[in-house]
Order: sequence, then structure tokens, then C-alpha cells
Amino acid sequence: MKIAVCVKEVPDTTAPRRVDPETLRLDRSGEATLNPGDTSAVEEALRLKEASANGEVVVVSMAPESALNSLRKALAMGADRALLVADEAAAGSDILPTSRVLAAVISREAPDLVLLGQQASDSDGALLWGALAERLEMPLVSQATSLTVEDGTATVRRQTEFGYDVIETPLPCVIAVSDAINEPRYPSLKGIMGARKKPQETLGLDALGIAPSAAGAAGSGTQVLSLDAPPSRGETTVIEDDGTAAEKLVEFLSEGKYL
Repeated sequence: MKIAVCVKEVPDTTAPRRVDPETLRLDRSGEATLNPGDTSAVEEALRLKEASANGEVVVVSMAPESALNSLRKALAMGADRALLVADEAAAGSDILPTSRVLAAVISREAPDLVLLGQQASDSDGALLWGALAERLEMPLVSQATSLTVEDGTATVRRQTEFGYDVIETPLPCVIAVSDAINEPRYPSLKGIMGARKKPQETLGLDALGIAPSAAGAAGSGTQVLSLDAPPSRGETTVIEDDGTAAEKLVEFLSEGKYL
């Protein structure tokens, strides 16, 4: 069984986020890492591979070529190879060209199963899996908290606001996993050392038959026109804790008639 896992490089989740005032896009110049939610998808793919004792896990992404450093974490965890679409013309892509590019890669790979994390920490969109499944014309299940594959059928326990659904779907299909589905493994030292030796292919848009005009900002359906700082909340009062902070806080709330 071949499993494709779509992953994304995101800014370090512990660092403050800022928007580039020139491009009106998220500034990605600092430290970067593999999206935490995608590590759950990689882990689930590895578990399915290990359960079947036969298969291949391919991680797929679209990002600058430097993102290979983040993709190597998935290789260190145990993925077999990485496939990165790195093209200047893809910069600024929204969900439309992103799903177009990833669908082209996945169609070329022809996997039995496509896994994604539920959402990325930099955008929290939780929409890519739907667009990708539409382009691939595959069944889709999201919010998966458990997954088994047997005899060409995936059985998914899906979390909803009312409880859980159990859904069966034939392969190939697209499944977005919740971070509650597993606890991703830590890469071993052996895995980290061996990650660089695993196949890592970088493609341009031309290799996928996608014109530059169909990717990046040119191929996107949305456009950011302007950005403004959040409105001021007015005057603030800072209470220094010198041992009387509780009394000062009660006094402040009383004066404002909040008590």
C-alpha cells in the first residue's frame, strides 16, 4: 500500500508571527518546522505501513526548496521519501493553486491513501483536504480519531460536535486526521542520521504541466488588499504586585462598577 502524506512547513509555533508589509503575506523568514498536525498524519501512515508489513510512505509538500530541512523530520520518523514542489511562481498561492499543485503530484504518484493533518498552525484554515479531494475525485473523511485499512476499505472513527461517526470508504481516499488520533513518535538518532540519504525529489511547476499563471498569486482566487493593526482598546491600567495587588484589583473593579 502506498500512502501519500501532505505536509507543510510552518513558522516556529513558539515565535511571534508578523506579516510582511510589502507582500501582505506571513513573514516566513525565521525558524521553521513541520506543521505539528501533519506529524500525526505521518505517524498514522507509518503505523498503517507497519501493520501491513509492506508499503511506502511518501511525504508531499509545496514550499521553497529550504523546506526540505523540515520534510526531513518526516523522513527521520520513518517516511520512505519526500517530494517537494519548489517554484518561485508558486509563491503566494491560496488554497486553489495549492490544491491544484498537490493534486497533480498525488495523481502522478497514484497512492492508495492520502493523509493530511486537520489544519496548519500558521493559517488554521482546515479547508485544503476538501479542495484536494475534490480535485482528485476521491472520497473524503475529516476529523479522523482512528483509522484502519483492510481489504481495500478504510474505516474511520470521525469526531463531531455531537459525538462520533464510524465511516467506511473504499480506497483510494483522502483522510484528514485529528491530532487526537495518535502520539507522534520522536525521530531516533539512527532515523535522523539516515534521513538525508533517503530519496528527496524537488520538482518545478513545468514538471507537473502547470502554467505559472495557474499558481501563486496569479492563480489564486483571493487577494489581500490591505492590513490594519487591531483597534486600540483604550487606556490600560498596570497593577504591580507589591503584596497589595489583590486589594488594588478589587478597588479598580469597584471603581469601574464591575463588582
